Amino acid sequence: MDWWQAFILGIVQGLTEFLPVSSSGHLMIFRELLGVDAEGFLDFTVTVHFATVLSTIVVFWNEILKLLKGFFRTRYPDAPGFCCRYNDETDYVCKLLVSMIPVAIIGFFLKDKVEALFGDSLHTVGICLLVTAALLVLSDVFGQGGLRRASVQDAADGGPRNGISFWQALVVGVGQAFAVAPGLSRSGTTIATGLLAGVRRDVIAQFSFLMVLIPIVGEQMLDILKAVTGTEPLGGIGVMPLVLGFIGAFIAGLFACKVMIAIVKKARLSWFALYCAVVGILILLFA
Repeated sequence: MDWWQAFILGIVQGLTEFLPVSSSGHLMIFRELLGVDAEGFLDFTVTVHFATVLSTIVVFWNEILKLLKGFFRTRYPDAPGFCCRYNDETDYVCKLLVSMIPVAIIGFFLKDKVEALFGDSLHTVGICLLVTAALLVLSDVFGQGGLRRASVQDAADGGPRNGISFWQALVVGVGQAFAVAPGLSRSGTTIATGLLAGVRRDVIAQFSFLMVLIPIVGEQMLDILKAVTGTEPLGGIGVMPLVLGFIGAFIAGLFACKVMIAIVKKARLSWFALYCAVVGILILLFA
């Protein structure tokens, strides 16, 4: 892999990780278009995925810090013994953890079977892009379109605390688990399933991006550990392509994450559905 190929692929990963068009599918598409050899490509994808995770942390740093402070400040300071309060931050973190259950089951018990089922075929990417397009259209037609911001008044108004309930968090988590298929957009699937489950746009925009942090960080750390211990040795991809791919993915990820939050809050997702449908059809016709 040449340095310019790595930089372009990093930008592709950074943009498509947050836009509802499938980053894994587009990496496979551009790998074929650029003529990149498959050797060491898995190590490259680990690197650029980690870069987009860091960009997510940067964008949501204030929200993450607030959640952590609130979660670890659940004990009443003057109360004797173990006396905790269930605050908004604790509630939100618990719902994030619930959303991770389906993908954790896939990762621990079914990862090899799922990878074998979908394989590394562009035809699979084409089919899954069409599924992504259908989900995005359905979310625009039947999903929750309210733009009112989430607040502590949600529970008092009869709605779920923090704008999302535990069962809605689990439904979104199931959507994330299905998005392991190449071409099935993770952000598109989780946002669409959240809207279809009745979560407001502003709430699902943030929840979708925060819920992926722990699973992706965990997977990347596991892959790095395997590489270091020699269980899965690093391919001969070179340091410079990895560095440039990381930089490209991180910078593009910062931009795409902010743009996607604004789009989900205010715009329709059908334009992305049209793009996914066109690309999916072209792949099935010519790949």
